[in-house]
Amino acid sequence: MMREMREAMDSVRFDTKVRVVVLQSTVDRVFCAGADLKERIKMTPEEAAATVFGLRSAFTELEQLPMPTIAAIEGAALGGGLEMALACDFRIAGSKALLGTPETGLAILPGAGGTQRLPRLVGLSKAKELIFTARKIDSVTAERIGLVDYAVEANTALDKAFELAKEILPNGPIGVRCAKEAITKGMEVDLASGMAIERACYAQVIPTKDRLEGLKAFQEKRKPVYKGE
Repeated sequence: MMREMREAMDSVRFDTKVRVVVLQSTVDRVFCAGADLKERIKMTPEEAAATVFGLRSAFTELEQLPMPTIAAIEGAALGGGLEMALACDFRIAGSKALLGTPETGLAILPGAGGTQRLPRLVGLSKAKELIFTARKIDSVTAERIGLVDYAVEANTALDKAFELAKEILPNGPIGVRCAKEAITKGMEVDLASGMAIERACYAQVIPTKDRLEGLKAFQEKRKPVYKGE
């Protein structure tokens, strides 16, 4: 799965025509249930470490995609599956979704970014609670604590993801990408450094044709047509 995921990311990373990426599972009732434990038990310590390193790297690549990403979660999103969803900008979960980090129940810990992205999303104490207890939660609870952005009816997560994507699509793609970069990088530094990042990102949109198109469309009282230029 990781090979196909990396190939998919490689195909969209530099494609300026791709404005939003939506992740969904083609397996019924499972978004991604994490590692194959029957396979893991056969691994040497070195092989296990290499596997987790590969997952961590892949999810970092996902997080660093320049366009917005949305995880449409139906069914189980556990362990590495949840860590993959955490690397997305938005998470939408159907009512039958089950989310959690069960790793401590296996005497390990979330090793593909979960210990870092989860507390940044839900707060330090709640992240510790979820990880230390290995608790699995439903979509409503996940929405309440901020783990997912929307809890929706079963089998409608993809529809909601497309609805959100359609709200993003009309906006200037360069502006959206630069905003994502400014937010993502700015959250990791102090405010003054974050302001410098914002300034650098803003400088990238000033010379674009899209910026002029936005001003012209406003003046002419029409919808802008952005081309990512």
